[in-house]
Amino acid sequence: MPKGIYARPVGRIEPSVRGSTMPALTLAGQAAAPGFAAIELIWRDEGETRRRLVRPDEVPALDPVEQALLRRMCEGRADVAGLALDRPRIMGVVNVTPDSFSDGGRYLAADAAIAHALQLEAEGADILDIGGESTRPGSEAADAEEECRRVLPVIAALARRSRARLSVDTRKAEVMRRAALEGAHIINDVSALTHDPLALETAAGLGLPVILMHAQGEPKTMQLQPHYEDVVLDVYDELGDRVAACERAGIPRDRLIVDPGIGFGKTLAHNLQLLGALGILHGLGCAVMLGASRKSFIGHLTGAETADRLPGSIAAALLGVAQGVQILRVHDVAATRQALAVWQGALNETPTPC
Repeated sequence: MPKGIYARPVGRIEPSVRGSTMPALTLAGQAAAPGFAAIELIWRDEGETRRRLVRPDEVPALDPVEQALLRRMCEGRADVAGLALDRPRIMGVVNVTPDSFSDGGRYLAADAAIAHALQLEAEGADILDIGGESTRPGSEAADAEEECRRVLPVIAALARRSRARLSVDTRKAEVMRRAALEGAHIINDVSALTHDPLALETAAGLGLPVILMHAQGEPKTMQLQPHYEDVVLDVYDELGDRVAACERAGIPRDRLIVDPGIGFGKTLAHNLQLLGALGILHGLGCAVMLGASRKSFIGHLTGAETADRLPGSIAAALLGVAQGVQILRVHDVAATRQALAVWQGALNETPTPC
């Protein structure tokens, strides 16, 4: 898609009231999930931004480029590692690290990490995200051998014992390659395959789905005065560039998931603006993942310490689901699943089974 044009869904319409009496646009082929009364078309050119609301009945009058953007936003998404995206999927976080911000050191031992992962699966996690390098603000990098030492035994054990899809959370091509050999189904790279010069080629060769997360800067320095012209549009453009780079390298769009990177090179205001406009990311034609669980923006906004951020985490998750996010990366699987069941049941959607 050409740069400088964007589409943001607005005016959510619940499944119980939309239909013949109220036309609605649906996101990413999600027939039982959010419909929207209008699309905000946004044009940005040389610093000038224009916006216009478009109703569903006005779509046929749009120009071909605008119609193509809306088709990409509304068309269905392919399965991810065999998981249909017909309902929100939950990814449980398994940090095999000594210094992660939420649970530093609790699951560093392989046995503890495996037990924790199996518990998350029992609570309803569809995907288990296993990472051996902390990427919290200010963290130091781990080398590839140390990262492999931490995560490979966990992935190998879970490949035998778990029915959940396994994701390896890494920026390093060697870790991606060896994790795939042990049974990983998904690559989750917080650098969107930019940190390691071999990552793009390696991911293409492995043939696995890839999560491309947006980050401004390296973890050690990313929170030092991050700046954007317009954080929502800038993040969209940068993710769009990475999607295009992946396609050129041989990774098709239907194997890509985009993540706005809440907390990665963003201020409190940036994070809140992104959370309020997540639906715009569907215009990239990829599944969308949100990882806001226990993040520091909740503490900055409310004063809550890391262990006390579950209410804010659930609020962010439901805000994402209301905008069509397909994957929620969370620490608290059971609580998130319960919240989703109530949310969907009350809106006459199909509840996520518990």
